Amino acid sequence: MTADTDVEKGRPEAIRAVPVRHPGRWVAAAVVLVLVAMFVHFLVTSDALEWEEQRKYITSDAVLKGVRNTILLTIAAMVGGVLLGTVLALMRLSANPLLSSASWFYLWFFRGTPLYTQLLIWGAIGSLFPTVGIGVPFGPEFHTWKTQELVTAMIAAGLGLILNEAAYMAEIIRAGILSVDEGQQEAASALGMSRMQTMGRIVLPQAMRVIIPPTGNEALSMMKNTSLVAAIPFSELTFTAQTIYATTYKIIPMLVMACLWYLLLSSLMMVGQHYLERHFSRGVGRAASARGTRVRFRGGGGGQ
Repeated sequence: MTADTDVEKGRPEAIRAVPVRHPGRWVAAAVVLVLVAMFVHFLVTSDALEWEEQRKYITSDAVLKGVRNTILLTIAAMVGGVLLGTVLALMRLSANPLLSSASWFYLWFFRGTPLYTQLLIWGAIGSLFPTVGIGVPFGPEFHTWKTQELVTAMIAAGLGLILNEAAYMAEIIRAGILSVDEGQQEAASALGMSRMQTMGRIVLPQAMRVIIPPTGNEALSMMKNTSLVAAIPFSELTFTAQTIYATTYKIIPMLVMACLWYLLLSSLMMVGQHYLERHFSRGVGRAASARGTRVRFRGGGGGQ
């Protein structure tokens, strides 16, 4: 018997790889497919949805006006909320204890009370302040206006949404500012840049990568929260649907129609959010990938 034969006898058998079975995945997939099929069947065959009734109103003037008001309220609330939230975030980070305390109190109040209750108060603001005037504080007034005439339903709805949204945006912006390394602010200060210049040119552009994703979520949430301004009342999308079914008694079809509009608007906003996030994240993925490659290389070399 040769040496080669001895080696062959002592050599272990080749490993035969057997694919791992995942029966649970097939069961889960089957359950999901059945549920989807049941949902589609319900949409097609249910008489309660009354698709013909929905087609009659989905592009009517009243509904389109409600959609327009929903979009306007969302834009106003987010723009106003971001601007006021930025001021509140800077106040919260201020070394001045009075400014910091005032910002904390604002956030505590508006985050601690329901938006619906706040909107109810704005709807009845005339009862709280019958008149609004210009004059000397605690002194004579030069001119006054009736609050109900000055604060219309749309203004009340916009103010209620803006003031509430600012409290949440302040915390998002503050978190974004704190995510930027303090060394960059110190370097900007050493170059003679003022605090506002440092914030506008150095800190905020870098903080946007952290601020944009939750802001997009806030915008989506705000678009749906506009339905709460029915408390004022104001004719946005949900209030319009309620007005229609109050006369036609087609409650479910009108609410489903409103949901379809909300889904369309939400989908468009998600697309915009995706491109914004990609814009402000340029270079971050490549840098992270490069760091990961260096770590793997060093790890591999150490094992040799």
